[in-house]
Amino acid sequence: MNERQNIDSSWTQSLSRGQLPNHADLREHLLAVHRDHAGFTESCALRCRDKSGRNSYELLADVVDPIRHSRVLDLACGSGVLLEICSRRCGPNAELTGVDMSAEELALAGQRGLDPTIKLYEGIAQDLCFIADGSFDVVLCHWALTLMDQVPLVLREVKRVLKPDGVFAAIVDGDPATTPGYSEIHDLIYNLVRREQPNFGEIDLGDPRVRTGQALKQLAIESFEGAQLKIEPMVFDLHAPPDVLAREAAGFFYASFMLSPPAHRQMLEELEALFAGQRQAGRSRFALPVNRLVIHH
Repeated sequence: MNERQNIDSSWTQSLSRGQLPNHADLREHLLAVHRDHAGFTESCALRCRDKSGRNSYELLADVVDPIRHSRVLDLACGSGVLLEICSRRCGPNAELTGVDMSAEELALAGQRGLDPTIKLYEGIAQDLCFIADGSFDVVLCHWALTLMDQVPLVLREVKRVLKPDGVFAAIVDGDPATTPGYSEIHDLIYNLVRREQPNFGEIDLGDPRVRTGQALKQLAIESFEGAQLKIEPMVFDLHAPPDVLAREAAGFFYASFMLSPPAHRQMLEELEALFAGQRQAGRSRFALPVNRLVIHH
């Protein structure tokens, strides 16, 4: 893996000045990360598995019933991994659509060899004006809701484009306290970032309410009044040598993209040492806490 360069964006510049970044700053920052590192999300997420051997994409796709659901939207579809899985699951008669704000991620999705009937749109989840009301049986969102701003607006748009009996499901961050070692990895990375960006952590990417199950539940209740709602906590594991885990774990945290090259090297060294201390039979474990939100509209 090539050495990552730290991301310089209006969001990081606002932090450096001690100012509160706005919505445009956040989106510009996320676009910069995905412009320079398109496809990085799938690197770790594809390899992390639950106890039954599924990754988080497969777990999310399980919400889709091939018999009842023919029209599926992948919101923040990235490089198209979930669309590919849904295409296999739903068969040739499905109508699949992907939306992402990153042209670079959509370019990777286009190169994946997806079914040519799958529609890809460049856009933001807060404004799906190019999609008609009641268009989809299912809307899926894999690990992007955590990073979005104006989440109530996102949920209103999701509700609008869903059919009356539709389903919305999302994979989001879980509770670190449920997963051994995760908080230690998080703190190691964030402490290094705060040496270069002292205000980081007080302000993080996205809406912090999405990161806790109870607050996320309240957001969902307010947006989908009367709907059936379930939040399922789970853990995904990646077992690998310490140097591999250091790279994969670092790439999972958006905070790591803010580090200067020397600090990034230090982070990898410290993560590798951390994982080496946990090694058993030559391999170590990176455990990832997850919540799966499922709403039956």
